[in-house]
This record gives sequence, C-alpha cells and structure tokens, in this order.
Amino acid sequence: MRRPLLLLALPPLLAGCFLFESKQTRALRASPDYRAGYSDGCASAGSVSANPRADSRRRDDQAYAGNAAYRLGWGEGYGACRPMPTISPNGGADLPHY
Repeated sequence: MRRPLLLLALPPLLAGCFLFESKQTRALRASPDYRAGYSDGCASAGSVSANPRADSRRRDDQAYAGNAAYRLGWGEGYGACRPMPTISPNGGADLPHY
C-alpha cells in the first residue's frame, strides 16, 4: 500500500524542484546587465522588417558572449516579447500578420 502512495507523491515533489530558482539565478536577475539584456531581447523580438535578410536584432554581442546575466536577460526578454501565432478558426496556426 505504501509503494503506490509513494509513486503518486513523488512526481509533484520532484516537479517542485524545477519551480524554484537557485540563488545564482536570482542574483543574475537582480543585476543591471540582466535588465539591459531583457530590454534588448524584447526590442529584438518586436522588430519586424519587410526585408527578411535585414538584421533587426538589437544585441550587444560582446556582452552576450561574456556576461551570463545579459545573456539570460536577452533570452528571456526575446521569449517574452516575441509575437505568438494565433489560432485560426479552421484549427490551424497562423503566423501573426503585420
């Protein structure tokens, strides 16, 4: 009887480990470099160009390569601000129209 209860209780307990971030991650998110990276990432995600070859990305490549806080912020800002596809009435996903 104990084994089934343990098997049912174990997944939620293990999932809780992924929900809480480490002290290092909290420290990175508190830095000004994280905020700068987040801002640049968000600006990059929202910029749409008529020319698909144009690089409208806003990123400090030197900071992205050598600064973990900036890199984390840029990735999270880009992910949070990028346009999401809409669901069409026929059930398929459509790309956003600009």
